Amino acid sequence: MPAPGGGPDAPHRPVLLHETVQYLAPERGGLFVDATLGLGGHSEALLAASPQTRVLGIDRDREALAYARRRLAHFGSRCQLVHANFRELPRVLVEAGEREVSGVLADLGVSSLQFDSPARGFSFRHDAPLDMRMNVESDEETVAQLLARLSEAEIARIIFEYGEERRSRRIARLIVERREAGRPVETTAELAELVTRAVGRKRTDRIHPATRTFQALRIAVNRELEGLAEFIETSVDLLQPQGRLCVISFHSLEDRIAKRTLRRLSGHCECDVRAPACSCGARRAVEILTRRPVTPTDEEAEENPRARSAKLRAARKLGPDEQD
Repeated sequence: MPAPGGGPDAPHRPVLLHETVQYLAPERGGLFVDATLGLGGHSEALLAASPQTRVLGIDRDREALAYARRRLAHFGSRCQLVHANFRELPRVLVEAGEREVSGVLADLGVSSLQFDSPARGFSFRHDAPLDMRMNVESDEETVAQLLARLSEAEIARIIFEYGEERRSRRIARLIVERREAGRPVETTAELAELVTRAVGRKRTDRIHPATRTFQALRIAVNRELEGLAEFIETSVDLLQPQGRLCVISFHSLEDRIAKRTLRRLSGHCECDVRAPACSCGARRAVEILTRRPVTPTDEEAEENPRARSAKLRAARKLGPDEQD
């Protein structure tokens, strides 16, 4: 059996693997949902923890599912994989004949398979069509199509809000100027060069100047933030008492949503103190297990640079006698 989290020819290293397994506690047995299966590294470790553990893996990328299916085949019927979006978790559970689960994991990052595939257009390290869709079979528009359709103001808003890029207006202006000149931005190299020209680049820069813009457009085209809070709340509802939830995020917007949603589900009201009654939906349903987000060790960050921005938040579903 391959080592947990490192199957044969694995092209990636699962982020925060030890910490994720520790908080999910799969040795308890039962059904665990890996809502963003990717290449199956986390699921492999969960299944290896106990012969009583089962995994329902969900991913919207069929290429990743095919890899994970080969990787996890030796676990047999203990592992079931489904092509779906993590937001479809309730439907997937119903169709699988399941009602409640022991744990839910959502690793919100781009998989190594997606990031390293030149044809997918996620990285400016390869010159490729600007696609960035996680589900290439969908009829959703690509980043190139997005940039060809949106107004300058809307492009600037996306880059500023999702990428926290201060030069978003200048980047958007150059994109639209190029489009109006009959040369729309259609490849990763074209976008990276344009952003570098707009932002500038210093030798001391830790990251490529196009990193934030690529992140923002990827989030927009895949609607990554849409429904995340609802997914977390639904996951908590589907957990059995003492069940665990882990969310791994890779940028501040995702982490902020996870933090606020879990706080609300732990009973912290976000309403104005002057409000006559709570309207934010706060309820005491979970105990937050991570007072601060768990981040990679220096050793992990050095061995796997893509893990550096990862943040893990975990919670435990309270039993009926613990809830107010």
